[in-house]
Amino acid sequence: MKENWGIRSNRESGDGYSDIMIETEDMEKGIIIEIKYAEDGNLQKACEKALGQIENSHYDEELKDEGINEVLRYGIAFYKKRCKVMKSLS
Repeated sequence: MKENWGIRSNRESGDGYSDIMIETEDMEKGIIIEIKYAEDGNLQKACEKALGQIENSHYDEELKDEGINEVLRYGIAFYKKRCKVMKSLS
């Protein structure tokens, strides 16, 4: 993270509230992070659910409206002391 990046948390975007949204200082890239707790321990499934939520809820709309075309999407899942991160690019 850099000090000039814009970071927003639990802010309304698209059709819901994204967990974390980041704009880089040059406004060339955006980052959306959705975090899920894998209640059954299936980290893969929880990451896929997080990425699906980003896609289905159109969390990238606000960034794209601001002229950011490259949006990195991260789904993060955790269960007890384990964690998994998956990424997709729009």
